[in-house]
Amino acid sequence: MTQPITGPMTAAQFQAQTGVDDATLARLKTYAQLLKKWQGAINLVGPDTIDHMWGRHFLDSAQLAEHIGRGDVVADLGSGAGFPGMVLAIMGKKVHLLESDERKSTFLSTVNRECAAGATVHTGRIETAKHLRKAVVVARPPAPLEKLLDLALPHRISTGKCLFLKGKSWDEELTEAKKRWNMRINTWPSITDSNAAVIEINEISPL
Repeated sequence: MTQPITGPMTAAQFQAQTGVDDATLARLKTYAQLLKKWQGAINLVGPDTIDHMWGRHFLDSAQLAEHIGRGDVVADLGSGAGFPGMVLAIMGKKVHLLESDERKSTFLSTVNRECAAGATVHTGRIETAKHLRKAVVVARPPAPLEKLLDLALPHRISTGKCLFLKGKSWDEELTEAKKRWNMRINTWPSITDSNAAVIEINEISPL
């Protein structure tokens, strides 16, 4: 998964891009069906993205898998509709999903059960929830990176890392975050948006 792509994507194209096996793809298709079914009652994703979910949501989430070790346990903060955490769980990662909205949490539990994802769903606000203390913290929220680090650090073990999916302002957000935090940073272009990035942050400490 190295080349940026744009435009609509089918399930078959997702499989060709990621290399997931047929059983995993079948579970992701069930996830997609549930997302469409629940979208009418709960605003899970932007209405204009529902028909582009295989690229905009599933592939965007799946690109994190190669940056997560085989034995690492993942905490997905503010999971919402399950991106990126539920996709990673269905792909075989050990994932805990934290979501404050009870309706979305119920949706996540339903997907978890029907897709046999093996994830653990927690309902609660990031700021007040019991600290998950996992090796990798992932998130795809709109919060600025500086604020996101405040929220993420209590849920990450000291030797772990954060993986964030950030949009076109990611470089400016990193500049602002460096004013408050010491950190080791790696970045990669997003494969779903050439203006976006995957940001890996290690060795984090306040200035």
